[in-house]
Amino acid sequence: MPASAPTIIATSMSLFSRGQGPYDMRPGPVFDLAAELAQAGPEPRLCYLGQAAGDQPTAFTALYGAFAGTRFRMSHLALFPMPNVDDLRAHLLAQDVVWVGGGSVANLCAVWRVHGLAEILHECWQAGVVLAGVSAGSICWHVGGSTDSFGRELRAFTDGLGWLPYGNGVHYDSEERRRPMMHRLVADGTLPTSHCTDDGVGLVYRGTRLVEAVADREGVGAYELTRAPDGTVRETPLTPRLLT
Repeated sequence: MPASAPTIIATSMSLFSRGQGPYDMRPGPVFDLAAELAQAGPEPRLCYLGQAAGDQPTAFTALYGAFAGTRFRMSHLALFPMPNVDDLRAHLLAQDVVWVGGGSVANLCAVWRVHGLAEILHECWQAGVVLAGVSAGSICWHVGGSTDSFGRELRAFTDGLGWLPYGNGVHYDSEERRRPMMHRLVADGTLPTSHCTDDGVGLVYRGTRLVEAVADREGVGAYELTRAPDGTVRETPLTPRLLT
């Protein structure tokens, strides 16, 4: 059954390591939250989109391994070198949750637009499929954010899908350049009011309204950046609810 309202979960959170190697992972609690918001029932259908990283086979291996033996019914939609399903729209509309991985948000949005996926995902969002993702898979739903899509130095990205009328800052506590960059982009008007997440934090939107921040660990936070008339930026902490 679909979510009761169009829902996006934009995060700096994803899988947890089991500690036995780089691909030995398990799902974090954000996935159960997404299934709950989707009103998915006992076997949620979850589709992974990895275009931000070029549909890397290792990412698919890690995801399927992480969800093996869980209640989730996993699939993936690849676009490199060509789509792996015949009907993209039908496949995505049949999901409870669509999860978008990290990588290059600029490449992600460009590839989606070429394949008509932006329109399909918007239809899914309106139909109640929960859209969620990490890093590039968080920024993409917004107006934009800071990105390393164009090189090692962070730059502004303002060509997001724009369904959420805010900027989005990810990895706010773990990459030292992220916070000052987001402050600068809001201060100079490149980005509108922006919502930012430390690693381990996600933002839940119903429609275009931010309804809560959530976390998969203690000691992390979310933040709202707003521009004052004098051009200064106010950073307001948003206390996340701890997921269990």
